[in-house]
Amino acid sequence: MKLALCNETFHDRSLREGFRLAAEIGYTGIELAPLTLADPDAPPGPHLADVRLLSPALRAAIRTAADDAGLDVIGLHWIMAMTEGLHLTSPDPAVGAATADYLRALAELCADVGGRVLVLGSPQQRNLLPGVSLEQGTEVAADVLREVMPTFERLEITLALEPLGPAEGDFLNTAAEGVALAERVGSPACRLHLDVKAMSSEGTPIPEIIRANRDHLAHFHANDPNLLGPDMGEVQFPPIAAALQEVGYDGWVSVEAFRYEPSREELARISYANLQKAFATA
Repeated sequence: MKLALCNETFHDRSLREGFRLAAEIGYTGIELAPLTLADPDAPPGPHLADVRLLSPALRAAIRTAADDAGLDVIGLHWIMAMTEGLHLTSPDPAVGAATADYLRALAELCADVGGRVLVLGSPQQRNLLPGVSLEQGTEVAADVLREVMPTFERLEITLALEPLGPAEGDFLNTAAEGVALAERVGSPACRLHLDVKAMSSEGTPIPEIIRANRDHLAHFHANDPNLLGPDMGEVQFPPIAAALQEVGYDGWVSVEAFRYEPSREELARISYANLQKAFATA
């Protein structure tokens, strides 16, 4: 299985240093959070407010830094985090147009740095606004996504819809809802992302969710409901690894943690070792 790390794990150092350490641990892919992107040799600084501000030269430098470390850039996540004026389910046409424009810009950025997947999580930019029903919000989201699909298809970028648990929001809470939205959009470039922490809130065993959605799965995040890495909490990863292998999943398994304990480096190392063991014994 191809193992990757989300780059904000090493947001305490430069991009280049983070890439080198991820590769040293054994990861072969890196997943980028747009708000972290900058000159690969610059120390960590303020987040990037708008990806359109990232110059062609810096995009090329980021891709080269990953190549130099021996890593594949697999794509982007946290794609609308900390942005302003964007919302996927807003009934305001101007907000919808701005959101569509930004998604196109993200697809261009993804292609420029060598990625192939955009993970659409960003709950604060998609939760239902007051007075907006689930059906209305879903149709607005589908309209926005249908509008941008020609760009994604042209660039061969997959938009992977990420269901998130009810603790994080009220829109796209289950894998089934993610699939329903993807089917409403109706493009081969719009598929499903699954995340262990999020699936843990569904009530259905995670291996069953994976099997039920085998035909829609484009990307996968490994973590735990305790916000640490895979097999660092109550959720046992070997049955999940076995289900991924059973359904023939050939994409990336990317570690996305939110608590970096005992340290950022140790979390990355423990997560990698746990995934290696889980897939070896699956």
